Amino acid sequence: MKLVNRTYIFAFGFSILMLGSSCSDFLEEKNESNYTQDNYFQTAAQAETVINELYAELRFVLDNVGTYGEGPFMMLEFPTGLLNTEVGQAEFNRNLRTLNANAENNYFNVWWEQSFEAIANANLAISNIPGIDMNDANKKKLIAQAKFMRAFHYFNLVRIFGDVPLILEPVDATSELLYPERTPKAEVYNAIVSDLIDAEAAGLSFKDTTGKVSTGAIKSLLSSVYLTMAGYPLQAGDEYYKMSADKAKEVIENSSYNLFNDYDELHDPETQNSGEFIFQNNYLAGANLTNYLTQWLLPRALNISKFSDEFGVMYPTEAFISSHEPGDKRIEEKEFYFTEYPSIDDQDQIVNFNAHYIYKYFDENAVLETAQSDLNWTFFRYAEVLLTYAEAGYEAYGPTTDVLEAINKVRRRAQLPEFDSNITKEDIWRERFHELAFENKYWFDMVRRRKVLNVESGNWDDFIGHQFTYGPSLTEKYLLFGIPQREIDNNKKLTQNPGW
Repeated sequence: MKLVNRTYIFAFGFSILMLGSSCSDFLEEKNESNYTQDNYFQTAAQAETVINELYAELRFVLDNVGTYGEGPFMMLEFPTGLLNTEVGQAEFNRNLRTLNANAENNYFNVWWEQSFEAIANANLAISNIPGIDMNDANKKKLIAQAKFMRAFHYFNLVRIFGDVPLILEPVDATSELLYPERTPKAEVYNAIVSDLIDAEAAGLSFKDTTGKVSTGAIKSLLSSVYLTMAGYPLQAGDEYYKMSADKAKEVIENSSYNLFNDYDELHDPETQNSGEFIFQNNYLAGANLTNYLTQWLLPRALNISKFSDEFGVMYPTEAFISSHEPGDKRIEEKEFYFTEYPSIDDQDQIVNFNAHYIYKYFDENAVLETAQSDLNWTFFRYAEVLLTYAEAGYEAYGPTTDVLEAINKVRRRAQLPEFDSNITKEDIWRERFHELAFENKYWFDMVRRRKVLNVESGNWDDFIGHQFTYGPSLTEKYLLFGIPQREIDNNKKLTQNPGW
């Protein structure tokens, strides 16, 4: 069977043995290799296992998928023009940084294949869990989690690739969807919204400190979806700004989440899935679930950690650092960035990096002791919800007291002067730019606004024609990424995006 078909049919090779005690009983009774789509969904425990797999499938974003220091999340960072790298042999990163990528870039394939695998498993869960004899309330909650996951992956796919196949049911070898065509993006967005509205009504807790989907996470995602729909490419109407603001405000007014007082708490193992964090990707060091991010972001081979390799994969340009306002706490040493650290061999010897490196994902225990990190990767945190509310609310209502308070909460923590009613939308854009830097948010913001901050002039350039500080200029091509060439080779119904 061709590769493309496998991702659409299903990914029933569950990571069953690593999913915890909830599935231990039936594992002892039957060999999991005997399970199929037709006979698997029999018990509540099996339903839980399928949902657990959906959480496990989120981890591909930080997988190591290249030859040396290459992870899928980097695909959304290098085309922003804000990063340097010390790893010249990392081809996927280099070609995106210089805007010389083609449709063979493996990041495109990983995002496409892994997302559709998760969607296929979500489709199986949504289709089959209703028929299981189990508690109805729990059944609704499991289905809600599956619908959230399907919406989450489709939201990434439609923003990354544009029109994508919309598959909302299980596919087998006889299905007409075995070789699907691309679906207009408006239909994809409608399906995303429908799934999230269903999930929102399922009775999940507003906050979940175990790492599972919560009502707060659903509303946070929905507010982001509405904000995107208001912008490019749909330009669905100003009412979507209001819908985005209102949904974000529901999260704010519930008071389940709060900004951390200290930026260090953003990478403190004790705070994971709590406080500011709304939805995270969870890791467990020592169980083949290690997060490589700290190691990737350490400066190259300066011997400041227990890691055998310090990669220097990505670090911000000095022009980006200089774009911050004077007094911004986020660029003080060991807040969001750092410029020096003690040698691992002699703590009295300070190693100067001669550049700023990213500190917001720094795992001190992994660096100094274990060389294994299990810090979570954050998909949504409360600061983003506040800034989404500020941006969408400004468009919908103007600089109201609530809009100003949302953005000023973020600025107060950064020890910056508060905005007043003279605030502009560009002020809000810039605050989001600095607060959420290198969290896989800015490229999406660039595309939905068609505007890019010129970090040297301080002005907002049009996306097409914006020149990076190190030379390359954005073209229409980078409003989307390329449909993976191997997918087009295997499915002649798929077409390629412009320029790829």
